[in-house]
Amino acid sequence: MTKLDDFLEPLNHGVWEVVIPKGTVTEPPDAGWRASAINVPSPGTTASYRKGRFHVHETKNEWRVHLDRYDPEANPLLHLADDAPLLLMISDTFMTLVMDTKRTEIKKPADILKTQHFIWQEQVVFGLVLCLAGLFIMNNPMNFFKNLFELIIPSGIICLAIIFLARPFSSRLPEKYQAVGIPGGVGMFCAGIFAFVLPLALWVIFVLVILALWMIASAVMLLQRVMKGQNAVPEGFYSRMAIGIISLVLAILLFVSPAGILVFLVEILGIITVLLGLTLCINGLRLRTWRKRR
Repeated sequence: MTKLDDFLEPLNHGVWEVVIPKGTVTEPPDAGWRASAINVPSPGTTASYRKGRFHVHETKNEWRVHLDRYDPEANPLLHLADDAPLLLMISDTFMTLVMDTKRTEIKKPADILKTQHFIWQEQVVFGLVLCLAGLFIMNNPMNFFKNLFELIIPSGIICLAIIFLARPFSSRLPEKYQAVGIPGGVGMFCAGIFAFVLPLALWVIFVLVILALWMIASAVMLLQRVMKGQNAVPEGFYSRMAIGIISLVLAILLFVSPAGILVFLVEILGIITVLLGLTLCINGLRLRTWRKRR
């Protein structure tokens, strides 16, 4: 009987990642492993779990486990700065989406069951909508930024608030969830109203400050480790050095040309949206082909 934890000792001795064939692990992840919904995108990943600083990506045939420098639950800001810098998230998102468009097989039988509720036509239509939205973002970056913060985000917050406020009236929910519905909903509703009346200039300042702090913190932490030598950067010396340098350059450019960097980042968001739409379209067409062969 072997568990995932039995193979993790090398991570405590400077190894960046251990790759474990699924056939060698006879036990499922124990209760200490928690499903992780938000991760830096990784090609081929079907599920992701965390256990303190340990982070595992499940693929079709392997468990790929690495050791984060900071536990995101205990140190979320340090985790974002060092383990998940903005540029790494952007580059890995591109890589994952591009590789997913090249995938020629259905990942696993469970995916077929899931797609029964999201048939190929819907994937293609939704993919086309995302492609059009991405093209709009790329062609109108400042208009999209304005609409995002003046309309989309405040509306989204208020919709979530309504969901929270409706919770206490749902008899299907456990009592512990019903109890937090009203105070959480009221607070979120007030936040949504505040977001509606907040001037766009303040939104711009808020976004620029967050981006600048994130990139400066990432640059400082990554370059400090790079200066200690390759042993201090097991996840990739040259890649982290490049991310640190580019993060520092972009942070400086945020102060020199804030509008230009904002446009650049929004256009990247548009490109990612187009890639996501293409991925859905291609996967929908593949599903159609697979169903015909069945």
